[in-house]
Amino acid sequence: MNATQPSRPPLHIAPSARRTVPRSRRSPQPRSQPHQVVATEVGVKLAVNLVLAIAAISALIKLIPYNLTQQAKLRELTTEVAAVEGRVNQVQTDFNRHFDPRQATSVMQEQTSRIQPGQRPIVWVNPPSDSTNP
Repeated sequence: MNATQPSRPPLHIAPSARRTVPRSRRSPQPRSQPHQVVATEVGVKLAVNLVLAIAAISALIKLIPYNLTQQAKLRELTTEVAAVEGRVNQVQTDFNRHFDPRQATSVMQEQTSRIQPGQRPIVWVNPPSDSTNP
């Protein structure tokens, strides 16, 4: 009783089931007007793209000198950084040497006139020139 019945295809198609496309009741237009619309649309697109291209080119022309000055500044700073790195490395080695306990005595002797008790000071003297004696 509750079983579903197999569906049967309709025997004939009713004429009202056909779809009809309503026709517009416009007046016939001349053939040249659609071409004019397309032509004006293409012209407007070209004009807008031309304006955008000119704006982009002028922005690039203004940015090129700025870019060149920034590159020059970067080169200058790079050379300064290299020089400062050399000085930092020298100071770092001096710092490590001054605080090395094995080299404390040699650093002390370099910076002061003190020497160890078992050492004798050596003073270099230039020999007198014999230009006065013929």
